[in-house]
Amino acid sequence: MLEYNPLHCLPSSEELPDSDDTPVDNELQDLIPGLLKAMLALLWSERWDWFFGVDMGIYYDPDEQGITHVRV
Repeated sequence: MLEYNPLHCLPSSEELPDSDDTPVDNELQDLIPGLLKAMLALLWSERWDWFFGVDMGIYYDPDEQGITHVRV
């Protein structure tokens, strides 16, 4: 029987694309998240249990059990 462990097949953080140094920014990239954040802030004005992040990469480090790293 074949034993398969998907954790051994995951790419390392060095193998994952991070940036190709090609600018892709445009005006909507700033406008849309700002509009969404304003709407959420209005709808959830009484709540303090939410977070809004933009341009973030989240990846798993198998050497750090249960910890997710955020690259900004």
